[in-house]
Amino acid sequence: MPRETLLSAPDLQTKVERLALEIFESCDRSRELVLVGVHSRGVPLSVRVGEILKGRGLEIVLGSVDISLYRDDLDEIGKAPKLVGSHLPFNLDGAHVVLFDDVLFTGRTIKAAIDVVTDYGRPERIELAALIDRGNRELPIQADYLGELIETERSDKIQVTVTEIDGEDGVYYLSGNN
Repeated sequence: MPRETLLSAPDLQTKVERLALEIFESCDRSRELVLVGVHSRGVPLSVRVGEILKGRGLEIVLGSVDISLYRDDLDEIGKAPKLVGSHLPFNLDGAHVVLFDDVLFTGRTIKAAIDVVTDYGRPERIELAALIDRGNRELPIQADYLGELIETERSDKIQVTVTEIDGEDGVYYLSGNN
């Protein structure tokens, strides 16, 4: 399936920097901020934003969530999920949490991520940062911080690649009509 480049590596970096700036401008600088990446590509995005925010003097704690066992389609996917595990080795009670995902689509991944987070504690606030919002929501979930809105058809695909996992940064469109 041919893919069209939507964001080059420098474009992706600009979006990450913008997400960091938006979070910096809206957060309470007097308290610790918890950044939680959704496995797999939300994790490096949260780390990148965290480094930028640390450079601006914010206290940042990083974590990650594995939603594999929280999916509502386990019966449909037909195979046992590969478990990576969640890493939240800190108290979430009363915390300000920003969840990170690469692509916001139906909202089901974020619902599962929220379920994981709330199993670990009761944050005061949970916000969402997404690199790409591709529409087609099934649940009433929206990003508080967004890199780019790219309207797609349900059958289309948006592929995000990050150097830490894929060896390159980029965002690509794959038409579902091929």
